[in-house]
Amino acid sequence: MRRLAIALLIGSVLSLSGLARPAAAQSDTTTPAPAAPSDDSTAIATTLAPVDVLQVSGLFDEIIVNSIEQAIDRSAAAGSQALILQLNSGGAVVSRERMGELLDKVANAPIAIGVWVGQSRSARAYGLPAQLMAVADVTAMVPGSRIGYTGDLLSVNGKPVDFGAASGDLRSGSMAFQDARAAGVLKLTTTDEGVPTVRSMVAAMDGAEARGKTLDTVVHDNATAQGVSTLVRFNGLGLLDELMHTVASPEMAYLLFIIGMALLVFEFFTAGVGVAGVVGAVCFILGCYGLAALPTRPLAVAVMVLAMLAFAIDTQVGVPRFWTGVGIVLFVLGSWFLFRNLPGTNLRVGWLTLAVGIVGMVLTFVVGMPSMVRTRFATPTIGREWMLGMAGTAAATISPTGVAEVGGAKWRARTNRATPIAAGEALRVIGIDGVTLDVEPEDGAARDYRDRRATPDA
Repeated sequence: MRRLAIALLIGSVLSLSGLARPAAAQSDTTTPAPAAPSDDSTAIATTLAPVDVLQVSGLFDEIIVNSIEQAIDRSAAAGSQALILQLNSGGAVVSRERMGELLDKVANAPIAIGVWVGQSRSARAYGLPAQLMAVADVTAMVPGSRIGYTGDLLSVNGKPVDFGAASGDLRSGSMAFQDARAAGVLKLTTTDEGVPTVRSMVAAMDGAEARGKTLDTVVHDNATAQGVSTLVRFNGLGLLDELMHTVASPEMAYLLFIIGMALLVFEFFTAGVGVAGVVGAVCFILGCYGLAALPTRPLAVAVMVLAMLAFAIDTQVGVPRFWTGVGIVLFVLGSWFLFRNLPGTNLRVGWLTLAVGIVGMVLTFVVGMPSMVRTRFATPTIGREWMLGMAGTAAATISPTGVAEVGGAKWRARTNRATPIAAGEALRVIGIDGVTLDVEPEDGAARDYRDRRATPDA
């Protein structure tokens, strides 16, 4: 269904591309519509070897690299005359050696390989993926797109990748379409219109020399002056591969990781295992996978985990205090330094994502979690009536508030008498207010009815 939707969308773009021309001056006469290609031209076009298109977007991880290699093998086995890589990438997170293997695969492919930076004006070919433009047979760009930040050039077949005179400029900078065309980076000669659509890319490849052959992608109808393109087959990642590739993006990995940790902490302070725990575990696992696939700083991850532990300390008492502040500081530091940039890769969490993560976490542990914990212990069905009358000791001086140890656990406590209870002194629980125990000294404290026993005078 997803592939069908993509095919329909691109089909709509292709159909509209023929209409995207400046309107002619109005006149009293009506200009006749161009004649449709003849049936003979259409029939001849169907005999041409098809052209495959693989949509490649996002950082080049192992999933993307494997998909390109498999697409080359699949297209060659299916008898395609060319494979077009529709490229929009900000860099690669695989090693230079792995990218070198991919470039070798592209350079030595049995079919023609085209690289088209598109399909929007915001498309980019940055970092190591940009070096595919130097080894592909035909290359083109959408006007407005850019290429660059290649870093140190890799070697293919024992020779360095070569962008000619533009190699130095592309190593630490970028070029727009017009500059790349003027510098000879692009291997298709186009006008200022560039190659705005897949259809125009296929048409521009007609007659290009590649792998010792001349590409034949369009049948020209002399009678109507129209061209009929060969069959174009669109490919993309499978559903599971698409999911894992999306998870391995910086924004998604960051959000899934912190949401998973927050939900697990939330589940820890609720009764039983519920939906939050299951969802949190899934998000946490996916987030860990994404962080493992990206160049993550382990120390930053450890700092974020410590931040969650600090948040949990104050969540236990139901009031945001010192440890909540510590958790906020640690979380901000861990988020800021989470990823390290690779050469030629603009790898960072966007400002909007970072703001959503930090603000969301602060609201969760300053407002949400304390309210949830207070509500939990104040709910009669999950209450602590069984603690009434229990004896304990003051873990710290209670004057009038402090910490009491009752039933092997420490609780926030409040004495209902003016006399403070010193640390270590015995006490008894006489009431519960949310997560705070009302206590009084054991000496002279009222006894619970469950502790009453018959006396000799009864």
